[in-house]
Amino acid sequence: MTAVPGAVTKAPAAGGTRRRRPRSYEALTGYLFVAPAVVLFCVMGLYTVGYGFALSFATWNGFTPDWKWVGFDNYADLLWRSPVYAPRVRHAAANTLWVMIASPALTVAVSFPLAVLLNQIKRFRSVLRSVYFLPYVTSGVAVFFAWQYILQPDGAINALLGSLGLGSLQQPQGWLGNPSTALPTMIVVTVWGQVPVAMLLYLTGLQGIDRSVLEAAELDGAGWWRTNASVVWPLVRPITAVVVLLNLRESLQGFQTFLVMTNGGPGDHTNVLGLEAYRLAFLKNLLPTLGLASALGWILFAAALVLALINLRALRSRT
Repeated sequence: MTAVPGAVTKAPAAGGTRRRRPRSYEALTGYLFVAPAVVLFCVMGLYTVGYGFALSFATWNGFTPDWKWVGFDNYADLLWRSPVYAPRVRHAAANTLWVMIASPALTVAVSFPLAVLLNQIKRFRSVLRSVYFLPYVTSGVAVFFAWQYILQPDGAINALLGSLGLGSLQQPQGWLGNPSTALPTMIVVTVWGQVPVAMLLYLTGLQGIDRSVLEAAELDGAGWWRTNASVVWPLVRPITAVVVLLNLRESLQGFQTFLVMTNGGPGDHTNVLGLEAYRLAFLKNLLPTLGLASALGWILFAAALVLALINLRALRSRT
């Protein structure tokens, strides 16, 4: 065979020619890898959500083979029509509203100054950060029982007030047994559990602020308070929006703290909407109230969605 002058011949690759797999084969491989997760999500997620949504338009006690379709009667009974359920839902909604207002405000008021102070500490910062984060990683039920012990009539809070000569502030019924102090006490416990995450979020935001911005404020004569109020606080506004949104969601849908510590008492003074939905679903014996519980759950979901959209809109308008 005669070679053509000037032609460049390519030597065959070592090991022979390597054929490239088609893209369809690679895509099929990826689909096979994600298929188990998709199937699990469809079964445990979409099916459950759809089942619960359909159940909100029916009455069922969880044991009879058939549902009784009632349309929007469950929603009407919860919101205004039923003389049994509507007053309880309104009372629980009022308590939930107080928690939704106080919990985010107190969480921000505590976590932001704490993050500012922690950011200025050079030594033992990681140790203090771990100490402040302990309330979040500690087992919830154990912490709630510890709080119950502290807040009892003979608990640590009353004992401390007595030793300080503030016996007039003691609660003979316990801080959770007095109707006037039960809900504020539960709000404080809720905030205590929410502060660690909010503090770490603020601390992350503070460490990401350009140092030149703070130096410029110092050169302009701004003191510590003025710098944090007029420079740092606006820069961490997106983090504040996230903290508020997380607290609103927890205040609206969370009920574990109230279930373990007070079970809604005394006299439903700490009953919240999430706890009321739990009671309708599991604590009504064989009454057909699962539909009411599902309807109340979807009302809470709609309220949480509206709050998230409002928060997102406010965040976009200010950034």
